[in-house]
Amino acid sequence: MEADELLVLVAGGDQKAFEELYGIVSGPVFGLVRRVVRDAAQSEEVSQEVLLELWRSAARFDPGRGSALSWILTLAHRRAVDRVRSARAATEREQREGQRAHHPAFDQVAEEVEAGLEREWVRRCLDRLTALQRQSVTLAYYDGYTYREVAERLALPLGTVKTRMRDGLTRLRNCLGGAV
Repeated sequence: MEADELLVLVAGGDQKAFEELYGIVSGPVFGLVRRVVRDAAQSEEVSQEVLLELWRSAARFDPGRGSALSWILTLAHRRAVDRVRSARAATEREQREGQRAHHPAFDQVAEEVEAGLEREWVRRCLDRLTALQRQSVTLAYYDGYTYREVAERLALPLGTVKTRMRDGLTRLRNCLGGAV
């Protein structure tokens, strides 16, 4: 008998038909599940779940919508994908929990004070630049302009802006060297 005929008999509770159907579909089911899940033990477990589901829900099979093997392999694929998603979600949950457990204590006040001191230090170092260097650096790093856009905005040649930026950033680095 073919799988389609056997599945109709299984829907009626025929155990012998299920044994024969099992022999026909267990290999393809395991092969498909193994390709999706990849772990042999998990693949065996998922395949067993699929075949159990097949026994319980054989009455849902509609021969007019496709072959029995296609329907069974669809069940297998869905179950395998569910297992992979479930395992991935569990892994992500465990990682999130692990990350939460390893976060050092956070001192909001100390962080705000430190950030304020760093901002003040940068302001002092910016004040030590020439007005032209400060203007170029501010446009590029605080306003987000590219070197070309800074040159257009200041109506200067690109090479001049690059030189100002290089000199200004060198002076900032030297000034901030004590802050780091």
